[in-house]
Amino acid sequence: MWLTLQCSMVRDVRAALLLLRDDAAQSYVPAAIWPDLRYDVNYLSEVAQRVLQSRSSVTIGLDPQEPSSAPENVQIAYPVECDADLQGVAVFDLMVRPAAELLVVRRQLLWGAGWLEVLLRRRHARGDAQALDRAATGLDLVQAAQEQKRLDQAAIAVVNDIATRCKADRVSLGMQHKGTLDLRALSRTAWFDRKSQLVEAIENAMEEAIDQEVAVGHPPIPTAQGKVCRAQRDLAVRAGAAVVLSVPLVSGGRPMGALTLERNQGPSFDADVIKLYEVVGGLLGPVLEAKLDRERWFAGRIVGWMVDFRDKLVGSRRPTLKLGVLLAVLALLFLIFADGEFRVSAKTVIEGGVQRAAVAPFEGYIANAYVRAGDNVRKGQVLAVLDDRDLKLERMRWESEKEQVARKYREALAKHDRAASRILAAQLNQAEAQLALAEEKLARTQLVAPFDGVVVSGDLSQLLGSPVEAGKILFELAPLDAYRVILKVDERDIAYVAAAQHGKLALTGLSHIVLPFTVKTVTSVSTPQEGRNFFRAEAQLADTSARLRPGMEGVGKIVAGKRRLIWIWTRGFVEWLRITFWTWLP
Repeated sequence: MWLTLQCSMVRDVRAALLLLRDDAAQSYVPAAIWPDLRYDVNYLSEVAQRVLQSRSSVTIGLDPQEPSSAPENVQIAYPVECDADLQGVAVFDLMVRPAAELLVVRRQLLWGAGWLEVLLRRRHARGDAQALDRAATGLDLVQAAQEQKRLDQAAIAVVNDIATRCKADRVSLGMQHKGTLDLRALSRTAWFDRKSQLVEAIENAMEEAIDQEVAVGHPPIPTAQGKVCRAQRDLAVRAGAAVVLSVPLVSGGRPMGALTLERNQGPSFDADVIKLYEVVGGLLGPVLEAKLDRERWFAGRIVGWMVDFRDKLVGSRRPTLKLGVLLAVLALLFLIFADGEFRVSAKTVIEGGVQRAAVAPFEGYIANAYVRAGDNVRKGQVLAVLDDRDLKLERMRWESEKEQVARKYREALAKHDRAASRILAAQLNQAEAQLALAEEKLARTQLVAPFDGVVVSGDLSQLLGSPVEAGKILFELAPLDAYRVILKVDERDIAYVAAAQHGKLALTGLSHIVLPFTVKTVTSVSTPQEGRNFFRAEAQLADTSARLRPGMEGVGKIVAGKRRLIWIWTRGFVEWLRITFWTWLP
């Protein structure tokens, strides 16, 4: 428009050319041609080149030493500058005219150049404003990412912010690690299936942008002419999106992730949006990569912690830290070279040295119960009584049977009937035996304590009148003056335990008393308990206390010799490590 206006204000203009600088191509390209774009103005390129080299106006055709391409023409060219920066060149091909009139034309063209300079300034200002807007948006996104400690949280914050800013239906962010791309966040989505076909399509679109190191989209964007965008098209088809754009995230000059934006309807992403998110990709890349590095234990956190600790340790400050490290080193050296008493810990339970059971002598019913578990009893004390009514009836029956047989036996003897007397004598013996059995059962209806002691188990107070079977254990009793210690030794420690070793026992109910003991026997049979195997070891107490009771539990420690303190403290972990390595080895 400017060139047309200039040519309309000057008469007898044959042709005109305006070249402006293209920053992307780093060259000067035709911005306008008069009278139309199809007109051949190549003959004006020479004078334009002279102006670009000299950065001053040139007039060809007035001086005989500088003839124009046509004797009747004059070519006027002058540079277009903005803040001492050469922006382009304008060239006009005029018909020959007097020098005074030509001077007026040149003055008019130079005045018109001021309008062109204003237009260029406005364009630059608009570009600077857009650049500032892009920078502000990028810094806002960087701040949103920096406010989160974890990478996944930062990624969610970024994609949600971008989706709101650009009115996208879905924004995805993926990070690349060791050649593998992982989708880390979807906008407005807290969880997603990483093995779904949609996620696979999004990752393919991101990898397409990363491999080509340029933003690509569907429909194809102008800045990616000649680039492959098949994955973008596949994502659009699978997700039902109208517009797809994938922009690589760059850190250190290399792509390390990508952003993918989708719109289900609406216009395509314009050049300003594409440029914006290319800038965002360059700003977010280092921030997200730093968070990814911190999530890696060996390459990130541990190395960072070690470097920070080293700097604090060798610096001129933090004397407390240096003193603490020195004390820790001295403690470690002490553990390495000092010996200590190695003791094997085991759960323990107190049992009576002798344990007797009171069992039901025959089938019957419980009539009375006088003691329960925990009661002290004396020798001969009645523990419980079985119902004896059936036994008394049976005794009366056999007594009657005995008297009848005895009378018949005497009659047979009086008649000297030897055969009958022998039969009746046998029947009499049978009746006497049954009577004696009934008497014996009656005598055994009372269960008595065999010695002075304590009832370890058994409570029949809630079972009065209930039947019992012959041989059923009703009570268990243990003496109060003889105990033994049962130690449950873990299978990992059984190799260090042997007979005649000494130790000490602390009971839960008597924690203020420590009782010495001596190991007597170690069984070779293990018992599974709580997912582990334990071996039974029996020990004898050196001293007994009147407060001891069978069934008390506690912790016993067996002295197994002298060992290095560092070995005592780390043997469990070292042995577990050996077994683990042995399991993993082929």
